[in-house]
Amino acid sequence: MPQVDPELFDRGQFQAELALKSSPIGAFKKAIRRAHDVLDARFRSIRDVRRLVEDRAWFTDQVLLEAWNRFSWSEDAEIALLAVGGYGRGELHPYSDIDLLILLGSDDQETFRESIEGFLTLLWDIGLEVGQSVRSVAECAEEARADLTVITNLMESRTIAGPEHLRVRMQEVTATAHMWPSQAFFVAKRQEQKNRHAKYNDTEYNLEPNVKSSPGGLRDVQTILWIARRHFGTLNLHAMVGQGFLLESEYTLLASSQEFLWKVRYALHMLAGRAEDRLLFDHQSKVAELLGYDEGDSKRTIERFMQKYYRVVMAIAELSDLITQHFEEVILRASESSPATALNNRFQVRDGYIEVTHPNVFKRTPFAIIEIFVLMAQHPDLNGVCADTIRLLRDHRHLIDDDFRQDIRNTSLFIELFKCEQGIHRNLRRMNRYGILGRYLPEFGHIVGQMQHDLFHIYTVDAHTLNLIKHLRKFKWPELAEKFPLASELIDKLPKPELIYLAGLYHDIGKGRGGDHSELGAIDAEAFGQRHHLPAWDTGLIVWLVQNHLAMSTTAQRKDLSDPQVINDFAAFVGDQTHLDYLYVLTVADINATNPSLWNSWRATLMRQLYTETKRALRRGLENPVEREEQIRLTQSAALEMLVRDGTDADDIEQLWSQLGDDYFLRHTADDVAWHTDAILRQPSDGDPLVLMKETTQREFEGGTQIFIYAPDQHDFFAVTVAAMAQLNLNIHDARILTSTSQFTLDTYIVLEAEGGSIGNNPQRIQQIRQSLVDTLKHPDEYPNIIQRRVPRQLKHFAFAPQVTIHNDAQRPVTVLELTAPDRPGLLAKVGRIFLDFDLSLQNAKIATLGERVEDVFFVTDANNQPLSDPELCARLQQTIITKLSATSSPSPLQISI
Repeated sequence: MPQVDPELFDRGQFQAELALKSSPIGAFKKAIRRAHDVLDARFRSIRDVRRLVEDRAWFTDQVLLEAWNRFSWSEDAEIALLAVGGYGRGELHPYSDIDLLILLGSDDQETFRESIEGFLTLLWDIGLEVGQSVRSVAECAEEARADLTVITNLMESRTIAGPEHLRVRMQEVTATAHMWPSQAFFVAKRQEQKNRHAKYNDTEYNLEPNVKSSPGGLRDVQTILWIARRHFGTLNLHAMVGQGFLLESEYTLLASSQEFLWKVRYALHMLAGRAEDRLLFDHQSKVAELLGYDEGDSKRTIERFMQKYYRVVMAIAELSDLITQHFEEVILRASESSPATALNNRFQVRDGYIEVTHPNVFKRTPFAIIEIFVLMAQHPDLNGVCADTIRLLRDHRHLIDDDFRQDIRNTSLFIELFKCEQGIHRNLRRMNRYGILGRYLPEFGHIVGQMQHDLFHIYTVDAHTLNLIKHLRKFKWPELAEKFPLASELIDKLPKPELIYLAGLYHDIGKGRGGDHSELGAIDAEAFGQRHHLPAWDTGLIVWLVQNHLAMSTTAQRKDLSDPQVINDFAAFVGDQTHLDYLYVLTVADINATNPSLWNSWRATLMRQLYTETKRALRRGLENPVEREEQIRLTQSAALEMLVRDGTDADDIEQLWSQLGDDYFLRHTADDVAWHTDAILRQPSDGDPLVLMKETTQREFEGGTQIFIYAPDQHDFFAVTVAAMAQLNLNIHDARILTSTSQFTLDTYIVLEAEGGSIGNNPQRIQQIRQSLVDTLKHPDEYPNIIQRRVPRQLKHFAFAPQVTIHNDAQRPVTVLELTAPDRPGLLAKVGRIFLDFDLSLQNAKIATLGERVEDVFFVTDANNQPLSDPELCARLQQTIITKLSATSSPSPLQISI
C-alpha cells in the first residue's frame, strides 16, 4: 500500500475542511467522492489494477482512522479496529465489502458502547457501508471454532487503529494448534468450493458468469491462498513458487489471470454503481469497451472479450485443480502414502491416482501423453492424475506437433479412448482442461472459450461439445431411460457407438469461421477420419452426421409431420435405419446439451413422431409411400375401436367424422381423435365453445399442455384465441388450425406457462384457463387487448430486424409465411391481429422459440381460402409484420415468391 498519496487523500486539506464546518459529515463525503473520481479516472487511463485496489484500501484506511480518532479512546484502552476478509488483505474494489472487526481485550463492551455506536453511526452518515462485528478475543475464538467463514475472515486481518497486541492474541487463540488444523480446514474449504461450483453447474462457461464465485473465478484463487496460509502460516502467490507448489511460469499465468478478472470486476462495480460481480448482458459490451475490446461491431466485441474471459477462467480452473491436488498430497496424504502399483512401464497408481514411473516418460515416449487418458478410461476407479504428473503433462504438451498427430500410435490411442466402456466424457474434459485436446486437434483449439452471443446456446462451443458427449453417455444410465426412452434404447443398438461420439466431437467444430459450420465441420471430420485410418464407411457416416446434424430437429419443428410426403422425403434423405438411429440419438443429445430448458415433452413428442414415421416409411420401402387414405383409415380404425369399447354409438361417430375433413385425421393421433370425439358428442349443440385440456406427457418432464378448442368458425378466431392466451401468460409452442365442413373450427395448441414451466396438474389454473377461453370465444367481437408485458431483462439485449419470407406451397393450396424475430411477450397475438387486419385465414402453424428468437411458420389463405396471389399485398404484409414487431428495425429485403 502507498505510504502517502496526496491526490487520493490530502490529510492537511481534509483537516482544514473539517475545521471550517460544524459537522464532519460534509468533509468526509467530499473526500470519499473525490477519491472515488480519482480512482475511476486512473482505471480509465489503464493504470495497474493491482495498485488501484490497494490504493482504494489505503484510502479507506485513512477515512476509518480519521473517523476512529474523533472518539475518545484512552492510550491503554483494550480495543482495536481491524480490517478483515478481503479488506484485511488490503484489496478493495469500488463497492467491495468493507469488513471490520472491533476487537476487545475482554468481554466488557459497556465501557466502549457509546463510542462504538457513535463511530458506526458516523460511518453510516458519511455513506461508508461496512460489515462490522464487535467481539472480544475469547468470543473470536468461540465463533471461529464453530464457523468456517469466521475463521477464514480472521486469518486475513490487520490493525487499522488501536493496539496491535490484541490482533496478535486473537491470531494465537485461533491458530491451528487450537482449532481448524490444516487437514480439517483443507477438507472443509474443498467441500465449500465444490458446493459453490455446483451452484454454477460446475462449469466456467455460463452466459452471465459471476466473476467472483463461478468456477475459475477470483474466489478460486483466494481459496488456494487460504489453504496455503492455514497450512504454512503466511504464503502469497509468489511464495508458492519457492515452496514448489507453482512454477514461475504458472505463477505468472495465475497472477495475470487474477489481474484480468480484477479489471473486469472493477469495471463492473464502476458501471453498476454497486457491488455487482455478475457479468450480465447489461454490462458485457461496456466492460469490453473499457478493457479495450471495441471493434465497432458490438456482437463481435462481446464475443472476443468473452472468449478472453473464458480462457482466463479456464486457466485459473486448471491451475486451481493442479494446486489443490498438490495440497491434498502434502496436507492429507503425506504421512500415509501407500506403495505404487504398476500399470505398465510408463504409469503406476498411488493412493488412487495415476502417476508416471519416471519424470522423463513424456519426453522419451510422447505417445504416453494420449495413453494416460486411455488408461484412466480403462480404469474408471482411478480418482485422477497426481499433481506432479499434471505438471509434466503441461510441460510436455509442446511435443504435440504435426508429426505427433500423424503418428499411428497416437491416432490409434485416440480412437481407443472412444471405444472405452466408461470415462470418455470425463477424460475428454481432462484433456481439454490440461490443454491437450486443443493441441492434438487444432480445429478444436479454435472453439475453446468461443461463445455465441444469444440465449439459445448457453455454453461456449467447446463446453457444449463436451456436454453433448456427456449426454450421449448418460443415455446408457438406467435411471434416465424413462426420460429418454427411445434414445436409451437406440444407443445400445448402434453398431459402432464410438462413431457417434466422434460425430458429436466434430458437429459444431466449424463454428466461428464464417460460412456454414456444418459444411466446414464435415470437411474437418473427413480429414480426421483419414488421418486416423478409419474405414471409409465409418468416416462417411461421421461426415454425414456432422453435415446434417440439424436436419432432424429442423424437420420436426418446421415441417408438417402429418403430411405423408414430408415423412417420405425425410426417409429418402436418411436412406436407411442405421443413419436414422444415429441421427436421432445425436439430435436428442445436441438439443439437451445446447440448453436444458429446450427439452420438454412436446419437443420429445415431435422428435419421436418423426423417428417412428420415418422408420415405418423405411420398412415399407421408399418406393411404396403411404397414401393419405391409408393413414386416415388406420387412425380412424384405432380411434373407433377405443370409442365403441367405451360405449359410444358408431353411427354418431361416423356422422361427426364425415364433417371433420381429411387433414384432421392426418394431424392427430388415434388417442386424440377418440378424446375429441367423445367430448364433442357429449357437448350440447347450442352450448358454449368446447375447451379441452390435458398434458401431452408426464408432468415431471415439464410437458406442454394440449388445449383443444371446438367452436363455430369465424374469421377472427385465431387472433382472438392467441390474444386471450397472451392475457393468460401462456406461451404457445405449436398450433394446429382446422375447419370442418360444417364450419366448426378444431384448433389444437400446445402451451407452457410464460416462464417456461408446465401448467401441470393444477386444477385452479386449468379451470381459470378454460373458463377464460370459453368466455372470450363466446364474445369474439370484444377483442382482447394485447397486453404489454415487460420484456425480460436478458431478451432486451437481443434486438434484430424481424425477417419474413412468403411463398406459395408447391403441393398444397396455401401460402407459407416464415417469420424469424426477437422473442417478445405477446408476439403471436400481434401476428394474429395482423392476419385479422389483412383478412387472412390461418390453416396451420409451427411455433418454435429458440432462446431469444422465434422461428415460426404460418400456412395462410385469403378470405376465399385461396393462396395469396398479389405481390403487392404480400409486400405490405411483410412490411407490416416487420414494423409492428420491431419499431426500430429496418426492413429486410423482400423475399416473396408467389
